[in-house]
Amino acid sequence: MVLYEVLRLYPPALFINRRTHKQTELGGVTYPADVMLVVPIMFIHRDPAPGAREARPKACSDPGVFIPFSWGPRICISQNFALLEAKLAISMVLQRFAFELSPEYAHAPVSILSLHPQHSVLVRLRRLR
Repeated sequence: MVLYEVLRLYPPALFINRRTHKQTELGGVTYPADVMLVVPIMFIHRDPAPGAREARPKACSDPGVFIPFSWGPRICISQNFALLEAKLAISMVLQRFAFELSPEYAHAPVSILSLHPQHSVLVRLRRLR
């Protein structure tokens, strides 16, 4: 699943902010009420622990390991639509074109509200017959 691997390596949002409503213990640390926590999605997805590199939600033993659209009650409501739209777009392109990255492409992701390429993505398309 190329799409899930791309979402694991380059999630749409890099961080999720959550506020504690009551005293909470996470990983042996106790946080008082009304503390803002920042969950670094990209770092969670790149954790070398077993299971963290599995980019399929159903293959993960811990559902909190793969969270490109957040998790729990605050999960993105358009997750299913976004995944369906991406799968359709990829399948339509792959039916008609072969593509490869241009040698001039420079890999430089940057965070501007969500993760984007800093420079344009230079791709060479070849029409399939």
